[in-house]
Amino acid sequence: MAKNYVSNKDETVRMFENDFWEALSKVHWTVPLWLYVPVVLFFLYRSLFTFELTIGNVILYFAIGLFIWTFTEYFLHRFIFHFNAKSKFGNRIHFIFHGVHHDYPKDSKRLVMPPSVSIPLALMFYVIFYYIFGQVLVAPFFAGFIVGYIFYDITHYAIHHFNMKNKFWLAIKNHHMLHHYKHSDKGFGVSQPAWDHVFGTTFPEEKNEK
Repeated sequence: MAKNYVSNKDETVRMFENDFWEALSKVHWTVPLWLYVPVVLFFLYRSLFTFELTIGNVILYFAIGLFIWTFTEYFLHRFIFHFNAKSKFGNRIHFIFHGVHHDYPKDSKRLVMPPSVSIPLALMFYVIFYYIFGQVLVAPFFAGFIVGYIFYDITHYAIHHFNMKNKFWLAIKNHHMLHHYKHSDKGFGVSQPAWDHVFGTTFPEEKNEK
């Protein structure tokens, strides 16, 4: 594979002169679990015991939220994390958000999204979905949406650092590795490749790629 990275070791580069901002840019891979599993449980509790939704409605809107996350993951990765910057400032922002990960893909402290980014994004999405679904139905929907995010973040870490042997997970890993090391303009699905097939961003001669 072509060398499309600076270092493939578990190391990184300093991004900020300020120690506080530098610390905020690094996060242990378990942080999304500690931070967002309670959020999921909170919204499921509200769904069932505060709003007294039926099990069927909770499952339905949870599944819809999970489905919408898969598209959100693809959209963010393709159009936000890989936006084509035209200025020095734009390139700097791109490097902070995602470029550093492509330069140092094995950096274990910059694989999952830091809370300084994920919390504002979660709040923004919650407000959007609140006005779409209303106070009641947004609860199971947002629980599913956040489960999708957790699955994405942990899967992303596992792809880069876990020794996978299962055929399903190896397929997910190989898909993402091709994105990193051969075709950075394709393969934007991380936890699943479905939207790449829908929008035509699969890899050329995918069956022959290794």
